[in-house]
Amino acid sequence: MVKGIRKEAFDCEKYVSGKSMDEVMSEYGLSSVIKLGSNENQYGPYQCALEAMRSEVERLNIYPEKNYIRLKELVGEKMGVDGNWVSLGHGAGNVLDSVAKTLLEDGDEVLVPKESYRLYREISKIMGAKVVEVPLKENYTIDLADYKAAFTDKTKIVWICNPNNPTGSVIDKNTFDDFVDAMPENCWLVIDEAYAEFCDKDLLPDAMRYIRAGKNVIDIHTFSKYYGIAGGRIGYLVANPEFVNWYDTVSEPFNANRIGLAGAVALMENPEECKKYGELMMKDREWMNDELDKMGCTSYPSYANFVFFSTPYDAGEIGEKLLKKGIIVRPCGGWGYDKHLRVSIGTTEQNKEFLKELKNIMDSMK
Repeated sequence: MVKGIRKEAFDCEKYVSGKSMDEVMSEYGLSSVIKLGSNENQYGPYQCALEAMRSEVERLNIYPEKNYIRLKELVGEKMGVDGNWVSLGHGAGNVLDSVAKTLLEDGDEVLVPKESYRLYREISKIMGAKVVEVPLKENYTIDLADYKAAFTDKTKIVWICNPNNPTGSVIDKNTFDDFVDAMPENCWLVIDEAYAEFCDKDLLPDAMRYIRAGKNVIDIHTFSKYYGIAGGRIGYLVANPEFVNWYDTVSEPFNANRIGLAGAVALMENPEECKKYGELMMKDREWMNDELDKMGCTSYPSYANFVFFSTPYDAGEIGEKLLKKGIIVRPCGGWGYDKHLRVSIGTTEQNKEFLKELKNIMDSMK
């Protein structure tokens, strides 16, 4: 047995990703695969990002200084604050991890949605915090009243994914004021808005209003979903500059890669393709939900770049049958939803192929 491992690591669970495209092709003898299991943007990377990233390859021997600063300025402009309210990371996951390292100590408590992004739980455990899981409601939504009822004087972080992964639901923004006001003095609300660009802004609380007002709120975003450069690994947070200073102290210097930064800057300066294909994905999302309902599934309102639905059959079995057809989806049994699947919005052609194969599989299971 390996010695010296941090004791908290034994309480953590390793992230288990789905099968890769290469694995599926090799295992099932396929020449191509449609990957709809990881909420990636199948229309990306966009042309402006490609051109900017290619131009950076010959500079990989040098730390990314100019675009590191420029991206923070652009994000600040978008959010209505100066760049010193912004910090970066290797994707939203790295930003979340660095937030946990900045805030959590042994004996702290955190509140997490039970059926949500698992990373919140594990990064809290490794820092020695007690994780309190709050179940979603029967309609697969996060109810802030349940979190408010779980507050103690030891609550240090409330992790909220909004829109939520894997259910695609949003919180009731009308309850947000009371919730923030009710937080313990040393508690921080971390809002992971990785999917926010796929949602009508009127449905989301204005996180920046609370941040500018001096509340203990941190807003986290990513360039992996809407912006289509998941492999570029660029995420960011917006928070009070004093918190940003401590976050920067804890995280590594230049904690974002040069190529990803160049792509992110280009996308912020040239948002046309993001907007065009983002709107197409949202249109396809509603169309897919209608088609799923027609074939006997039960779909649920989603405000992200995926659909979440149930079938009369075991989701793991359906997922395996789809793999054999070269389509990767995400069965939700790991969240306790044994008959539910989460399927990313692909291109329109990919979505049609998924729906066709799902219908064939369900017909064969009747």
